[in-house]
Amino acid sequence: MSRTLYILMRNPLSLVGIVLIGLVVFAAIFADFITPFPEHVGAVVDFTNFNQPPHWPNIFGTDLVGRDLFTRVIFAFRTSLLLAVVVLTIAVPIGVVIGLIAGYTGGWVDYVLMRITDVFLSIPPLVLAMSIMGLLEPSLTNGMLAVTAMWWPWYTRLVYNIVRSEREEGYVLAAEVVGASRWHIMFREILPNCVPAIITKMTLDCGFVILIASSLSFLGLGVQPPTPDLGSMVAEGANYLPDSWWLTVFPGLAILIAVFGFNLLGDALRDILGSES
Repeated sequence: MSRTLYILMRNPLSLVGIVLIGLVVFAAIFADFITPFPEHVGAVVDFTNFNQPPHWPNIFGTDLVGRDLFTRVIFAFRTSLLLAVVVLTIAVPIGVVIGLIAGYTGGWVDYVLMRITDVFLSIPPLVLAMSIMGLLEPSLTNGMLAVTAMWWPWYTRLVYNIVRSEREEGYVLAAEVVGASRWHIMFREILPNCVPAIITKMTLDCGFVILIASSLSFLGLGVQPPTPDLGSMVAEGANYLPDSWWLTVFPGLAILIAVFGFNLLGDALRDILGSES
């Protein structure tokens, strides 16, 4: 672990990713203290200051009802990170367990589980999430459920492929010879060898989850007003381009920063952990 951290800190691109992610996380955690108008997160209107370009103290300008755009962008980071954490916390264990069972057990269990996984993987992720949200009331919770439903199969396929290549290795055969249980072999012997790939994918997926969630909100199927969300802010501002450019540019840049940071760190982890394995 210390060697991995040392290499990360020596890699300029990974360092940029760490800095960007650190800024996003810091902003999300301390949003109440670093934003000038925290009350503008809710259903607040100020028609005397509506749709103003960037100026002091509204450094990102104001939206169509006079709320400070900088405040809403910072609080939207909190919404995006919360969604990413919840989605991966649910999807990763489900996908990993199914992949372990299918990859190690084989036979009809392998066939049934992986065919179900293939059905989910055959549907474009955004289309699947949109279909689920079409049956549910648009909200943050339902958005999390929709994105989770489309995310677990990717971890199932990843772990399944690793297990298939690992189950004939000597350490697995030795564990079978000494009478270790199937669950012990899967979770104590094989799973640790899957962890580097899982961590790398989770880092990359944080950015992709934020992007997919923003896409749903852009289409009106995700987080609903007045809760601040980057995708819905971009959608709202797109109707007023190019005159009110700040309504779209700053939330769009916020999405770019978050996704770019996680991608840089994920790519660095993939190179480092891949070379160590």
